[in-house]
Amino acid sequence: ENISDFSLNSTDCTQVVVPEEVFFTVAAAGILENLLILIAVVRNKNLHLPMYFFICSLAISDMLGSLYKTLENIFIILCKMGYLTRHGDFEKKLDDAMDSMFILSLLGSIFSLLAIAADRYITIFYALRYHNIMTLRRALIILAIIWTFCAGSSIAIALFSYEAATVIPFTILFPLMMFFILCLYVHMFLLARSHAKMIASLPTSTVHQRTNMKGAITLTIFLGVFLCCWAPFVLHILLARFCPHNPYCACYMSIFHVNGTLIMCNAIIDPIIFAFRSPELRNTFRKMFYCSR
Repeated sequence: ENISDFSLNSTDCTQVVVPEEVFFTVAAAGILENLLILIAVVRNKNLHLPMYFFICSLAISDMLGSLYKTLENIFIILCKMGYLTRHGDFEKKLDDAMDSMFILSLLGSIFSLLAIAADRYITIFYALRYHNIMTLRRALIILAIIWTFCAGSSIAIALFSYEAATVIPFTILFPLMMFFILCLYVHMFLLARSHAKMIASLPTSTVHQRTNMKGAITLTIFLGVFLCCWAPFVLHILLARFCPHNPYCACYMSIFHVNGTLIMCNAIIDPIIFAFRSPELRNTFRKMFYCSR
């Protein structure tokens, strides 16, 4: 509220408001699409592979992001109608719970992308040993560690969000993890290019290599979409924390609703990429829809 009031006094930028109907429609679409991904992986035993389990982890993160924005929008509507106050004890706890859900969604997406990148790296460069290195049991252990860490971190950050010792590591984590994933992908593609020349005389290996590289390209698309959808909102958080009284920062923060909508668009785009790039998922969707008919 203070930032909004100051921005009206110090800048000529008007608040860009997204209608509630758009919020709820985009959020509902994101939740339903990712739910379809989870159902498809559960029903198709051919998809019970570490890679698809990591994809399910990313889908859950996207669902949490859409659910967070939906609950936040409902909270704002109830406050405007007078059913809730902005500074009550219950409302403070509810706000902390929603903040924790947002951070859990962000951290879950980052570490899920990291797990997928590592899985693709092993698939490409340790293809013969992949099933010994990345077993289903190890994939489940990795996911358990990821979500335990993300849950604990989200609760701690939400409770101590006003402490500099908490805010600084959180703000550093996002660009650091993105930089690490980008380095992993660059290294992956450079090595894959040199390996492709070495195995050009082996037809079966070439086909296998092309399949693995197709998976790496798909996940690179995921990473690009994630950055485009989440980076503006993370930048908003940084500006609100470190330069709330700067006119330029206040002007950028006037598009808060647009940045929130981008997060929910990420939850819609990811399942579309899954379905477009994976023939197995497309076949599973067809069977599901035909059975329902």
